[in-house]
Amino acid sequence: MLGDDYTTEQRIRLLQDHTTATRLRNLQAEFTQHERRGPSDGRTATRTEAPALVNLAVLDYVTAATNELYEHTRAAAPDAGPYSGPLPGLYEWARRATADHDTEQQQARETVIYRQGLEHAIAMGDTTVIRKHPCPGCGCWGLMWRPAVQRAACINRYCLDDDGLSRSWELKTLAHHHIARQLGLKTSAT
Repeated sequence: MLGDDYTTEQRIRLLQDHTTATRLRNLQAEFTQHERRGPSDGRTATRTEAPALVNLAVLDYVTAATNELYEHTRAAAPDAGPYSGPLPGLYEWARRATADHDTEQQQARETVIYRQGLEHAIAMGDTTVIRKHPCPGCGCWGLMWRPAVQRAACINRYCLDDDGLSRSWELKTLAHHHIARQLGLKTSAT
């Protein structure tokens, strides 16, 4: 899929960006369409106004996600020009604008991009992306998404917090640990 002219680090970054950009593109194209409902069981009131043509909650989510990355990039690189293009290209623009920054700033950028990829997948109903991460507390695999608290919970019965409940993690924590592991693998490989 990717040519031989890419290094392993570049392949990982391109695949990761492709996944996040693809998820954003799918959210924008498919999930902003208004939910179609079938016939109802009972009588309903006659509408006085037409419903919105798009799903406004998803549109608000996409706007907030892209604004977050745009503001993060502009804060790290104030000299970066404004972005004007299709939304999925925003991730590559952020990488180009901060390519010459130190490793910590690049890690922060990659963490935001990866977290947004997880959020995009969960917004589309794919919670299996959480299972691909080890628990930051105990290291076991098998995290489960808890929609009520919007956190990933560990299924290990010995991985408990101070209150005796299963530990749970925010997506930003999972993203931070994932990117740190990737950078650790990259530095140990070179």
